[in-house]
Amino acid sequence: MLQILSVVAFNPTRGNAQGVPALRSSGNTVLPAIARPDLSIDGAASIRASGPAGPQTGRLIVIGFVGGFVKRDDARHPEIQLAEGLRQRYGSNIYAQVYGNHNREAAHRQILHWLDANGDGELTPDEKRKARIVLYGHSWGASETVALARELSHRNIPVLLTIQVDSIGKPGQHDRVIPPNVANAVNFYQPDGLFHGCSEITAENPRRTRILGNFRMTYTDQPVRSGGSSWLARLFMKSHIKIEDDPAIWQQAADLIDEQFAQAAATNGPQAPND
Repeated sequence: MLQILSVVAFNPTRGNAQGVPALRSSGNTVLPAIARPDLSIDGAASIRASGPAGPQTGRLIVIGFVGGFVKRDDARHPEIQLAEGLRQRYGSNIYAQVYGNHNREAAHRQILHWLDANGDGELTPDEKRKARIVLYGHSWGASETVALARELSHRNIPVLLTIQVDSIGKPGQHDRVIPPNVANAVNFYQPDGLFHGCSEITAENPRRTRILGNFRMTYTDQPVRSGGSSWLARLFMKSHIKIEDDPAIWQQAADLIDEQFAQAAATNGPQAPND
């Protein structure tokens, strides 16, 4: 059963959560249980999902965005590793791809293509209802996560979950406010250095979006191995890079995505993951 632990230590060897309930793994995520979409956007009929669909009605779509000028295929970065791990674990039950944070429109078009089950170039209300989407990203990529969710909102397409890791808003983007088509959102951030993420995300409509938490991480005395970033980035963006490279963060992201499949198994009986 999912639970929230009111303790301070996040992980004895990694970042520490400050001033908020910490995340600790006990086989399942300890974040609050994932809410299910109940959407009514721009006068559209309310969508009441009974839980994520199995492969009979639509695959889970997971889109990640890398930060800075990282290439989408740079496997040293955990954003890419997460998507690859999901593909290996869930096989044909999932669509998982990673994009550069300047390629949001390409990600948007790909989602529309995946949702267009009959291939006619138009999304029907039923095709939108069957959408099962998770978005995540680091730094500018986290900002793009919210921006993409907002674009999907304009099309009345629901999003199950957004995951922001040290989100740094791009000019003209509002990464702090989660649009109402998102059922659940979580924010991990660290406050140190010149580059640090937004400390609080809020729901544009709290009745439709559940903020699972704003989790403050510190790395002052916590070494984290930095695998994919340049020495220049590690020198000037120390904690901003450390939070990206913290495996505990990405384990929680994976746990949250696993929860989507757990709900799908209870409702639609998807295939078991590839252990």
